[in-house]
Amino acid sequence: MGFRAQLPVVGAVAVGGALGAAARYAATLAWPTPAGAFPWTILTVNAAGCAFLGALMVFATETASPPHPLLRPFLGTGVCGGFTTFSTYTLDTQRLLAAGDAPRALLYLGGTAVTALAAVWAGVVAARAAAARRRPS
Repeated sequence: MGFRAQLPVVGAVAVGGALGAAARYAATLAWPTPAGAFPWTILTVNAAGCAFLGALMVFATETASPPHPLLRPFLGTGVCGGFTTFSTYTLDTQRLLAAGDAPRALLYLGGTAVTALAAVWAGVVAARAAAARRRPS
């Protein structure tokens, strides 16, 4: 597939990414993390994005009618990719370490990974339950 044929996908990812990044930024403005504090906002943002992505993948791959071809690039790569943030997660970990708070830094480092995986699982389970309720008996 040529570059021109991929332009709608690139556009969908770009628009979704801008929306996701703006939503993440809004979350950090609404719930700022004071210097040296545990970064609950980014942990919550990453968990919410993972839960949404888990649900999205169920609806995009396990339903009877396939979604619009731009849905996954827009919501999955774009919105979820812009909303969640590995870079801020690692920067927050580094800041906690630099402040001499290795226990909380390691808790954040491991806790985010475990929370993100649990959130994906919860999103998948919730989406499958919702899809089962919508199917005719």
